[in-house]
Amino acid sequence: MYAKYTLSTMRKYTLYGKGIRAVVSDYGAKLLQLWVPNAAGEVKDVVLGFATDEEWQMKETYFNAVIGRVANRIKDGQFTLDGVHYQLPINNGTNSLHGGVSGFNEKTWKVTAQSRHSITLRYVSKDGEEGYPGTLTIDVTYQMTREGGIRIIYDATTNKPTIAAFTQHTYFNLAGEGSGTVHDHILQVFADKYTPFDETACPTGEVLPVDKTPMDFRQPTRIGDRINDPFFAPGRGIDNNWMVGAATTTTTTTTTTTGRARLVAICSADGRTMEVYTTMPALQVYTGNWIERNIGKSGRSYDVQHAICLEAQYPPNAVNIPTFPSVVLRPNQPLHEETEYRFIL
Repeated sequence: MYAKYTLSTMRKYTLYGKGIRAVVSDYGAKLLQLWVPNAAGEVKDVVLGFATDEEWQMKETYFNAVIGRVANRIKDGQFTLDGVHYQLPINNGTNSLHGGVSGFNEKTWKVTAQSRHSITLRYVSKDGEEGYPGTLTIDVTYQMTREGGIRIIYDATTNKPTIAAFTQHTYFNLAGEGSGTVHDHILQVFADKYTPFDETACPTGEVLPVDKTPMDFRQPTRIGDRINDPFFAPGRGIDNNWMVGAATTTTTTTTTTTGRARLVAICSADGRTMEVYTTMPALQVYTGNWIERNIGKSGRSYDVQHAICLEAQYPPNAVNIPTFPSVVLRPNQPLHEETEYRFIL
């Protein structure tokens, strides 16, 4: 546990959907709770988290938050946009991770709309915050769907050219938070290609086939049968990126959404099945490799490999790899992306 800032009061909002219930906070736009029944009707909270506001703000600060201004890693914390070089804070080895030292996950968002079934939160990131150019306004909507899911809708605008790429970083355990490892979870990822990483966990720029590699999850696969493969990080787990489809039209200047969200992954355990739909082109799967030993909200312990994050996003370091989908955002060209976690009820 460590303190980096003054603690704030977290406001919490409950959303009701078809057979499921969620609790969202204005702090970090976090998904604090998600109650889902299994096939036998047993309802459990399937996301990790903490019992107190202090713990939410001082432990595992990425837990269940909206991540930005750019999710995942930017190589050496550097990029060039329109001929201008930018240096971001380094907070992950030699790279900048998840928006920098104090990303969107540590900000208090403003609630701009609320109903029984949805909530919209806004954050305005000022020009120069964490080294990023342009004042960026982002609206995130959590919306309970008629299909039994929770949809996350991202809308963003900027007053001058910048880069932006968000994700939702919920730590799931479909057997219920505090139920131990996710080894018995069954995972399927609908992707033929992945992005190999260098020694700093940034993509090399290659896009390779998953065929005959440990990255091939095209068929339902027990995570415990793969998680400690030498390809990943034995004793830690999976933290890798798949290319899950072309939901965007990419040029050197814009990022615009075309088409509807696609089914990109399915995860199941303990009689609960969750489908992941997104408009975004990549999926980072992370198995809680660096969870510190913590006591969770129900008094149970959390440790390495006790969760799975299915982070729909843009590929890591996309700003520095021209062949990757663009994360450049310009004035008068708003960003719109969606991800849904849908439960088979």
